[in-house]
Amino acid sequence: MVTPVIRTVDLRSDTVTKPTESMRSAMANAEVDDDVLGNDPTAVLLEREVAEIAGKEAAMFVPSGTMGNLISVLVHCDERGSEVILGDDSHIHIYENGGVSSLGGVHPRTVKNEEDGTMEISSIEAAVRSPKGDLHYPVTKLICLENTQANCGGRCLPIEYIDKVGELAKKHGLKLHIDGARIFNASVALGVPVRRIVQAADSVSICLSKGIGAPVGSVIVGSKSFITKARWLRKTLGGGMRQIGVLCAAALVALRENVAKLEDDHKNAKILAEGLNRIERLKVNVAAVETNIIYVDLPKDPKFIAEDACKSLEVLGVLVIPQTTFRIRIVLHHQISDSDLDYVLSCFEKLFSSVPEEKA
Repeated sequence: MVTPVIRTVDLRSDTVTKPTESMRSAMANAEVDDDVLGNDPTAVLLEREVAEIAGKEAAMFVPSGTMGNLISVLVHCDERGSEVILGDDSHIHIYENGGVSSLGGVHPRTVKNEEDGTMEISSIEAAVRSPKGDLHYPVTKLICLENTQANCGGRCLPIEYIDKVGELAKKHGLKLHIDGARIFNASVALGVPVRRIVQAADSVSICLSKGIGAPVGSVIVGSKSFITKARWLRKTLGGGMRQIGVLCAAALVALRENVAKLEDDHKNAKILAEGLNRIERLKVNVAAVETNIIYVDLPKDPKFIAEDACKSLEVLGVLVIPQTTFRIRIVLHHQISDSDLDYVLSCFEKLFSSVPEEKA
């Protein structure tokens, strides 16, 4: 007999949030026009607001963070066969379908991401390939960082580190792009305005549908000339949309109402991480939980891997995803309550107390 699901707690990602009532109201009443013609007033308002937050000259709404990163890389790497330096565990490199290569002809050169999400400055510099160098190699044009670094557990890159990478980029005549999918999480965790975090960057992709819970979209920011080129590429990639004020209205609500909720998400992540770490046979690096992402390491039992655990938890109404064979990823968001945390902990306790321990 299948145990009936008492409730559903969705911790697969912070992208799973539903639009709030205030978002739905704003969408229904949004003032709109044709954005491809540059006339949608709500889109213009959102872009101005995000540009101001990031301290950049201009901004542009795009349907997704993947498109935002792709456009940014292609603007900076404007010659096919040029090279981008990025982390070997970065979202652009792993989860964006190799778009910079397949669509842009850009060569990715990876540098190891350390546990804290950074790449060693010396390793970045060693990876730079100059147009005056060996003609066998592609020419480096861009460095990409990710803040927060998701695959490293939502770790925040320190401002001093980003500044040093910016200095390195300038030294070699390169551009710096930041994948800021969760840049608001970094800002809240560090207690530093977004504009200061991205001060050294030439461009930033800022996701609206992750931490702050808008239903759709990202905004890329940079100089006016960068955004002018970006608009051409957005149209080429099929990202030119018409009455997007309907979407931008929800994003404006998210900016104004949900950024302040991120601190609670981070506190809840820490509470949940500590609770999970107290369960025998589970291991969580609690000190590494800086924002809203938790990685839970399971016993290395080939008969009960992370995929099996996720399926068993789903039966109980807890939705999480396997990260590796023996690791589960959990992401907190503003629609998770205190009682949800208690329920999730009880489900993990129930599951791992019932799974027989593997004998050596």
